[in-house]
Amino acid sequence: MQAVSSASSSSLCSSIFEHARHWAPLPSRTFFIKCSYRSDPVATAFSGGIGSSRADWQSSCAILSSKVVTSQQQEAQKDNSDSSGRHVVINGHRSSPVQQQTLDLVPVTENAQPKPLTITDLSPAPMHGSQLRVAYQGVPGAYSEAAAGKAYPNCEAIPCDQFEVAFQAVELWIADRAVLPVENSLGGSIHRNYDLLLRHRLHIVGEVQLPVHHCLLAMPGVRREYLTRVISHPQALAQCEHTLTKLGLNVAREAVDDTAGAAKFVATNNLQDTAAIASGRAADLYGLQILANGIQDDSSNVTRFVMLAREPIIPRTDRPFKTSIVLAHSQGTSVLFKVLSAFAFRNISLTKIESRPHRNQPIRLVDDANVGTAKHFEYMFYIDFEASMAEVRAQNALAEVQEFTSFLRVLGSYPMDMTPWSPSHGHTDDD
Repeated sequence: MQAVSSASSSSLCSSIFEHARHWAPLPSRTFFIKCSYRSDPVATAFSGGIGSSRADWQSSCAILSSKVVTSQQQEAQKDNSDSSGRHVVINGHRSSPVQQQTLDLVPVTENAQPKPLTITDLSPAPMHGSQLRVAYQGVPGAYSEAAAGKAYPNCEAIPCDQFEVAFQAVELWIADRAVLPVENSLGGSIHRNYDLLLRHRLHIVGEVQLPVHHCLLAMPGVRREYLTRVISHPQALAQCEHTLTKLGLNVAREAVDDTAGAAKFVATNNLQDTAAIASGRAADLYGLQILANGIQDDSSNVTRFVMLAREPIIPRTDRPFKTSIVLAHSQGTSVLFKVLSAFAFRNISLTKIESRPHRNQPIRLVDDANVGTAKHFEYMFYIDFEASMAEVRAQNALAEVQEFTSFLRVLGSYPMDMTPWSPSHGHTDDD
């Protein structure tokens, strides 16, 4: 930009002002003036010029802009005033000249003002699963699907053909949560998921206990005496072993990936000699009849599921919490008593202890001069205890445990499932 003299500056201001007065006043239109500045050594040689300094240039632009705005306001007031010039329209309301001098803005009512955030706005809702995508292993009708619905009502359940796929679905942001079984009151632990908990970096954010109600399903019109095979998940077959014998079903029992998948397989292939052990919902979904209802050996058959997420939740102390950890030590099981004592001395109840072979070092060599070389397994210990990581006693217990272990990882600290349930009582079609 070249420097201009004071006279040029005055004529420039007058020229812009005159043009602004002839602009058609549009109430909904806003005019902007863009100010640019460029340092020029030649311009600084002229004293009194607009471009002699950046501050002077910005001040001149501000003056020009204010004159244009003032001109617009004057034109708008002339158009909005009546013939006598006594009333002016301001914000859609006619006012007298006295009111015009004192009324610049329409008062904002208290209800229109934004309200400040409170602590309740930052807290998650108690039932926060209405829009979540939840992965589970199996097909529609599986018990894992029912567990996902109990954990997150109205969620979008995503079936996965393997447990590994459910873990990866959360890690790859395909799903928001995963609901997977870890133990059953009759069949014991699902070891595969314990190994996957250590392999993946997901966090346990909750648990849900689901009563399992098994049914014997077959194609419509098929009778029990015509059956030669029963298929289901290995856990379901083990949970119904004695009942199947009592029903006189001395038939082949074959294991498949999941219970609902067994029902779907029978229906898809129209198998007349094969029955499946699955839920009543699976019978409705795949058009099967229920030959026997509630065939689990124990009416108090419960499966415990855990909810997994990419990020952990913040532990609290206002409700019962449970914490899951996994640990290991190079000296094998010799330090297990010290680890358990750290919890016992602080009155912390343990609800689960599960040992699994160390996958990286499954065998340990121990030299003994008298006997020779012995081989032992290295173990990982999974422990659940009833305490929140927000409690000082839990923090101190883990600090002591860490002194005796070579590896310690907190899988999650999460609310306990306190939902009451009642055992189911089954019956057969002959009852």
